[in-house]
Amino acid sequence: MPRTIVISGASGGIGRACAVMLAARGDRLALIARGRAGLDGALRDAERAGAAEVITIQADIADARAVEQAAERVEEEPGPIDVWVDDAFASVFAPFTEISAEEFLRVTEVSYLGDVYATRAALQRMLPRDAGVIVQVGSAIAYREIPLQTAYSGAKHAIQGWHEALRCELLASGTRVRTTMVQMPAVNTPRFDWVRSRLSEGAQPVPPIYRPEVAARAVLYAADHPRRREYWVGGSTVAALLANAVVPGLLDRYLARTGFDAQQDGRRRSPGDPDDLFAPADADEDFGAHGRFDERARRRSRQQQATHAFGALAGRLAAVLPAPPRRLCVAEAGGHEPRDRTPGRCDHDPRIDSRTAAVVPPRGAGPADRGHRARAARPRHRAGAPARTAPTPGPTGSGRASGAARKARARAAGSRAPESRGAGPRGARFA
Repeated sequence: MPRTIVISGASGGIGRACAVMLAARGDRLALIARGRAGLDGALRDAERAGAAEVITIQADIADARAVEQAAERVEEEPGPIDVWVDDAFASVFAPFTEISAEEFLRVTEVSYLGDVYATRAALQRMLPRDAGVIVQVGSAIAYREIPLQTAYSGAKHAIQGWHEALRCELLASGTRVRTTMVQMPAVNTPRFDWVRSRLSEGAQPVPPIYRPEVAARAVLYAADHPRRREYWVGGSTVAALLANAVVPGLLDRYLARTGFDAQQDGRRRSPGDPDDLFAPADADEDFGAHGRFDERARRRSRQQQATHAFGALAGRLAAVLPAPPRRLCVAEAGGHEPRDRTPGRCDHDPRIDSRTAAVVPPRGAGPADRGHRARAARPRHRAGAPARTAPTPGPTGSGRASGAARKARARAAGSRAPESRGAGPRGARFA
């Protein structure tokens, strides 16, 4: 069934490759970007690929009001938003001391706050429907920052921390809305043709470089399988993240030696090179999805193929294997069908945790009140057995029946009656 999918940063690079692949599946698309020529080119590509419906929205993702208006238009025209892909970003290639405060703020607004504004607009519409997926297009730089991109590194790291906190809140709420993040490797996009740079040579992604379609396949897979918290794309991403977790100091020194040259392609920069930081570079010219490194860029990632194949195998096994039995809550055990199927919730008694049938103590309860079981709903005696009464005091007057008398009653009932844990006043037991 076609879905309504919003893509920010859709006029070039990964966003545009995603638009073409999603259009080929027959989805309805809303493409957001600043550049008019780039948006028109993305519209033509998506229509040729077979999209059910495509609209373009010219907006700056760093403007919260513009993002909200874009979300309203999407809901009115293509329909309720099913998936939102956050891909817009900006950067400056320069040492930190050469980046102005205005440039640093602009990169942060686009690359970090733009995702925040877009996610807020999406959640305001998805949460009431209890359905929807948000995919954050991240980067290995979110974990392993690199020199000459301090503003972009900080923004991606901020997205990572914010996304993890948001995901915890969504899980705690019990909603079916899902959010996931895809950590990308170096990708051959037009970004390196129009990024603001103070380097003497042209900017390039740190090799190995992948084509935008590799990244787009990862985004589509994440949108279809959003329960996983994040995906890593490319062997270089996996290696960088694992090395940073084990020997971050060694990686600092390695990047200090290699990171500067690895981000320059040896081509002398021209003063007339495009610059998209404050104004779109593709306002009058369409740059497409690919940059100038296609000859060096990889068409596929074996790590990605293995990840997707393992996910497909796990899905088939889950479909074949029997599901584990679901434990009944106390109300279900009594023959009532619960309305709320959310794990851990029971609408018959808000104090009851349906996973354990334990009474949840009220807020502020002391340790003595915790861990009690919902005994009131349990049968007090075996079906068909006579009700137990308080025993007749024995010859000693202690209130306890003799062992022979207890055995006689048990034989009369056909089996030993279950003991009750509750004890009343001395000399009597509750039935």
